[in-house]
Amino acid sequence: MNTNSAAPSSKSRAGSSQSSETSFKRKRGVFQKELQHMMYGFGDDPNPLPESVALVEDIVVEYITDLVHKAQDIGSKRGKISVEDFLYLIRKDLPKLNRCTELLSMNEELKQARKVFESDEEKLRKVFEADEET
Repeated sequence: MNTNSAAPSSKSRAGSSQSSETSFKRKRGVFQKELQHMMYGFGDDPNPLPESVALVEDIVVEYITDLVHKAQDIGSKRGKISVEDFLYLIRKDLPKLNRCTELLSMNEELKQARKVFESDEEKLRKVFEADEET
């Protein structure tokens, strides 16, 4: 067992988190309630330790920040970030890719349903106004 290989990675992680903390200060606890519910959904205690929630939040924020920076690097060639940049980054993680694709299609269905609902509502309003005038 070589302990030297584990030490640099933990040191580099600590160094990278310290440098990111100094270059970007963020408000802690923003996702606290959501993460508590998610942790409970995945089998944790209904009221997990605040330290556990803070750790999970740090990991999530670091992951999302890293993903956005990578997407920004990809999108900088075109001048903007798109959804396809994120899909490209997670293309090898099939569960994430499938879930994102599912959520994007559901979002599109909701947009279409809202559009139909709004147009139907507008038609009903016009009919109602016409009935009131007569």
